[in-house]
Amino acid sequence: MKAVLIPGDGIGKEISQSVVDITKAMNLDIEWVEYQAGAEYAAKTKEVFEPGLVDAIKEYKWALKGPTATPIGTGFRSVNVALRQKFATYANVRPIRSFKGIDSKYENIDLVMIRENTEDLYKGIEYMVGDDVAHGIKLITREASEKICRYAFEYAKANGRKKVTAIHKANIMKFTDGLFLECFRNVGNDYPEIEKQEVIIDNMCMQLVLRPETFDVLVAPNLYGDIVSDLCAGLVGGLGFAPSGNIGDEYRIYEAVHGSAPDIAGKGIANPSALLLAFALMLESLGQNEQAGRLRTALSKVVEEGKIVTRDIGGHASTKEFTQAIIDRL
Repeated sequence: MKAVLIPGDGIGKEISQSVVDITKAMNLDIEWVEYQAGAEYAAKTKEVFEPGLVDAIKEYKWALKGPTATPIGTGFRSVNVALRQKFATYANVRPIRSFKGIDSKYENIDLVMIRENTEDLYKGIEYMVGDDVAHGIKLITREASEKICRYAFEYAKANGRKKVTAIHKANIMKFTDGLFLECFRNVGNDYPEIEKQEVIIDNMCMQLVLRPETFDVLVAPNLYGDIVSDLCAGLVGGLGFAPSGNIGDEYRIYEAVHGSAPDIAGKGIANPSALLLAFALMLESLGQNEQAGRLRTALSKVVEEGKIVTRDIGGHASTKEFTQAIIDRL
């Protein structure tokens, strides 16, 4: 099969090469078709996407994306947001798991953040009212809310999860978050075997820090999900081990969550783990569970041993050396 590979900005090219090398080492039937996107490509061409990228995703249905930089305050909107809206990948799925060998404050964390991916404040409906007032619209629809809540319950059911927690601020935003919460309750009625929980966003942040082990599957509108998913990554050591899948009815785009790290780009010392774990998510969705497990197990062993790891997790290995160590344990 063919799939689109988008290296992105900064360290993206280096960590994408790790995916290519491991694909070959595992003899996987995947041919990567590479396209450029992001700030670096835009600086050279004035275009955010390389011509043909959108058509390639339409044709092949599957894509894996490295980190892309987004200008703050000015310039083009996020590549991630643009792709999610273009291909209606309505569910952002981020598994949060502890890794032995990673310095973190918690052990045995295993939860999943499921975030609505297409609307809310990220719809980008904002404008200036005169020179001194900026106005943004928080768009929440019944259709999107029901769809993401059903996805969360179906995910829990399919993966043996026991509880789904809705994150909201319906005590203040009674119409927008109120609608989301109403949809959560209505959809939840179809899943009597799964425990339901509702937690206000600010309390949710505190509870995740105090007792993260009490949570299982989390579901939220776009903005809350974006914030809480990074908080969850902090529970297990940071974004270096945080994969993400953007799931639609027809298209799927997997990605590393972390940034492009321009300060170390080109030095060959980047940690490719998040992108490799995103690749493992992709393999699972393709029905290649055994191969996904092989990759995760090999990566976990290398990290736990701590002998050949990158600098961000206490070692001195290059990206290539770390990747080869994983290959040697496949």
